[in-house]
Amino acid sequence: MLDVENLHVAYGQSEVLHGMSFGVATNEIVAIMGRNGMGKTTLMKTMMGILPSTAGSIRLRGEDIGGLKSHQRVRKGVAYVPQGRMVFSTMTVKENIETGLTASGDRKVPDDIYELFPVLLEMKGRRAGNLSGGQQQQLAIARALATKPKVLLLDEPTEGIQPSIIREMARTLRRIRDERGLSIVVSEQVLSFALDVADRVLVVENGEIVHDEPRAALNEAKVARYLSV
Repeated sequence: MLDVENLHVAYGQSEVLHGMSFGVATNEIVAIMGRNGMGKTTLMKTMMGILPSTAGSIRLRGEDIGGLKSHQRVRKGVAYVPQGRMVFSTMTVKENIETGLTASGDRKVPDDIYELFPVLLEMKGRRAGNLSGGQQQQLAIARALATKPKVLLLDEPTEGIQPSIIREMARTLRRIRDERGLSIVVSEQVLSFALDVADRVLVVENGEIVHDEPRAALNEAKVARYLSV
């Protein structure tokens, strides 16, 4: 579904990603783990077209999308939930989700989105800025799903969210994968969440992938060592 090959990204003269390569299968959830400053958010922004790459390719179902602008990638089927959620705080829940409909062409929010996130149906007339962090994260995911993506990118979705909501989010992401046939890439520092949600775990260290293992065979202690400060 998604192939990243030999990806190089730099800020000015300073290279941040050094030839990163990995693939994401259809219906697969891949967790990209690593400490702060290792390149996870840079990778996410580059896949979404917010940052340019200096070399390498990003392919969606075999088609090179590396030269496309962000909104063009959304129309091709890539959706992004940024770190910090970035909801439109003065707009209502319903209006926030509706901003995603411009890519899908739908006139109204599909019922199955509210079915995934019942709290958003209850609060659809409330301003997004008045929601809790966990509710805002659900809203950001719902807005991304409104674009009808093939690949969903989530950057640090558990940041600032209480443990019970994190467990619920893992269940919801697995349900989204199963019911919609989505590929999901999630950057994360919380190992318990990654173990709960991912089919495969990659570890990024200093802009390179240093570990790539299926969840079933994962050496948890080894991954934990990479995450420790």
